[in-house]
Amino acid sequence: MLSLKNIFVNYNEIKVLMGVSIEAEEGAVTTLIGVNGAGKTTTLKAISGLVPLSSGEIWFKGERIDGMKPEAIVKRGITHVPEGRGLFPWMSVYDNLMTGAFMRKLDKNGVKKDLEKVYEYFPCLKIMSKRLAKNMSGGEMQMLAFARGLLADPKLYLLDEPSIGLAPLIVKEIMQTIRKIVHREKTEIILVEQNANLALNLAKKAYVLELGRVALEGDAKELLNNSTVRKAYLGI
Repeated sequence: MLSLKNIFVNYNEIKVLMGVSIEAEEGAVTTLIGVNGAGKTTTLKAISGLVPLSSGEIWFKGERIDGMKPEAIVKRGITHVPEGRGLFPWMSVYDNLMTGAFMRKLDKNGVKKDLEKVYEYFPCLKIMSKRLAKNMSGGEMQMLAFARGLLADPKLYLLDEPSIGLAPLIVKEIMQTIRKIVHREKTEIILVEQNANLALNLAKKAYVLELGRVALEGDAKELLNNSTVRKAYLGI
């Protein structure tokens, strides 16, 4: 469904991505792991049109999307949940959710159905629908950010560090929800995650980024047992 072909990204004169090529399958989780500064977040931003390519190509469902504006990319079914969540703190939970459906103004019935589906995945959000986002816990905020993205009806979901700063039980709940969504909705997910062990156990395919390049790639479970990966990223 998604293909990055030899992409380069520069920030001013600094080369951040240098020839990154990634293939992601429909209905599966693909994960990007690596240390801070490896280029993982920049890769997601390049896909969603938030940073321009210096060269290379990005294809989604048979269409080249690099160079498109972010809103055009969202319309094609790509949703990006950034690190830090990006919620509107003085808006209610419900209103934050509805911002995810902004591009679906003519699909009121579909939005209504997806809202009920979101409440099924995250029951606490229905209970807290009138609460201001700023009054939520960190875990609840992450659930809201995740749920808001679902209301865009994504075909490709970009998740940047969903577990950062959260308690283990909340992380487990969010990862279980990711599994459910992939299974039920057949949505493709690209996951950037600091917890390499968690990411490799969740994903089907994995890429290890180092200094803006793909250093390793392959089946996630195989990389989980790779001695280099275990030593560098799992502390084993």
